[in-house]
Amino acid sequence: MKAVILVAGKGTRLHPLTLTRPKHLVPVGGKPIIDHILTALKNAGINEVVFIVNYMAERLQHHLGDGTKYGMKFEYAVQKQLNGTADATSFAEPFMKKDFLLTYGDWLTTSDAINAVLKIHRKEKPAATMAVVSVENPEHYGIVELENSFVKAIVEKPHRDEAPTNLANAGIYVLSTEIFEAIKHTEQSPRGELEITDSLSLLLEEGHKIAAAKLSSSEMFDVGLLWDLFEANRWVLEKTKPKKEGQIEDASHLISPITIEEGARIRSGTYIEGPVFIGKDSDIGPNCFIRPYTSIGQKVRIGNACEIKNSIIMDKTHIGHLSYIGDSIIGENCNFGAGTTIANYRLDGRSVKMKVKDKVLDTGRRKLGVVLGDDVKTGINALFMPGVKVGNNCWIGPNVVVYRDVPPNTIIMFKQEQGQRKKL
Repeated sequence: MKAVILVAGKGTRLHPLTLTRPKHLVPVGGKPIIDHILTALKNAGINEVVFIVNYMAERLQHHLGDGTKYGMKFEYAVQKQLNGTADATSFAEPFMKKDFLLTYGDWLTTSDAINAVLKIHRKEKPAATMAVVSVENPEHYGIVELENSFVKAIVEKPHRDEAPTNLANAGIYVLSTEIFEAIKHTEQSPRGELEITDSLSLLLEEGHKIAAAKLSSSEMFDVGLLWDLFEANRWVLEKTKPKKEGQIEDASHLISPITIEEGARIRSGTYIEGPVFIGKDSDIGPNCFIRPYTSIGQKVRIGNACEIKNSIIMDKTHIGHLSYIGDSIIGENCNFGAGTTIANYRLDGRSVKMKVKDKVLDTGRRKLGVVLGDDVKTGINALFMPGVKVGNNCWIGPNVVVYRDVPPNTIIMFKQEQGQRKKL
């Protein structure tokens, strides 16, 4: 069986990280999201994948190639305009002669979950099978109503009191080629897009059976917002088999589970409490404290006496000595001056808010630092307030306190409200 993975979206809710990369290449647990999905597919016995691409398609294709490095076979189709999941799925039609698996490129899952959906589809032989999972807030999801383990109806984001069940669409489908005819008759949703769930509803109206596979919430994770990346990182690290292949100097103290890749160096006096991932050729210490649920990419340098907590540090970033990074996501090729500090806790103890697509959202997290894009530089003793986002290619001067979001290509050398100007 072939798989189709939808990776065309722009991932605007993950700005500034997705200004310079597709959402599916954002790393969690030391690897891009898409790599974890491919591992699950391969372990479930699926070796052929068709990717539906659009945004930064060249970068995705460069990373994935023809599948050889994964021991798989990859093909690509371009969704010409971003017009919804049903429209994206339609571009897979030339590649499909029989039933196929469909999933999204930002939904982490396990091989057990995929196998569970495949097992039910092979047993029942319906027109389609979809995975469902119990959720606490059904008003935020597409909700599936069942009758004797088959789908009766799909309701998109119902009012909480009107939700027929708490079973949400879990984003894994096995579809017959009948779906392509249904897509041709699918009308635009209120969002102005062609939705795959509407195509499935058409199959139901025509009398086709759609089976449901109930999954555990522990078997999948949807990365929709920036702060979801912390839980996704935790989700992956807790499933990662630890290994220590790098150089670990005497007087370092490591509490497993910890992965240290080949070429990495842990200098004397460093204390690491897992689960933690440290990528190839990174250099940590001396005298650093790396706290749980931290992922450090390749060729990262973390200087003397730094503390890193529950964070994702991407490739080739340099954290200067005496710095503190807590509950934060730091892009590639950043350079922090000595003593850079990230505040991750509000003085009033309330949950941190973050601006997403011109809306201020409550993250529900009492501990949340910053999200920095690629190529950000800070001077000594720069300080960031909780929930701030900084775009790529910015400079933050010494002793500057950053209180609010900074757009890309900006220099701030004095007080933020007085010293902000466009970078030439």
